[in-house]
Amino acid sequence: MTAQSWPIALYLGVGLGAFLAGLGIFVACLRAGMLFTRLGKTLDEVDQQIGVISIPIASTLTHVGGIADTADTTLARLAAVVSQLENVATGASKTANLIGSTLASVTSRMRKPREGGEEGNG
Repeated sequence: MTAQSWPIALYLGVGLGAFLAGLGIFVACLRAGMLFTRLGKTLDEVDQQIGVISIPIASTLTHVGGIADTADTTLARLAAVVSQLENVATGASKTANLIGSTLASVTSRMRKPREGGEEGNG
């Protein structure tokens, strides 16, 4: 090789390298485009399936909401019943205390000796 052929070889090598790099980027972009096309089709299918599934899911959630409302109503009624039972228990406790104090008073009066009746018999 002569001194003039080295720059030509260098230019050809750099040009060929740039061409191959450009070709590689082109192939990579084509592959990425095909990948994005497939991804778009997959997402379209997922959108269709979500549309089909959304109706049963919505009805199930409505049903679960109805069950929750029924449970809330039942708990509210149960709280009212418990409140009434507490009121009854409070009344029964007051009545029992009143009966106990009355019986204690009657018992203490029965145990006291009478002043005039016992001495005349002795």
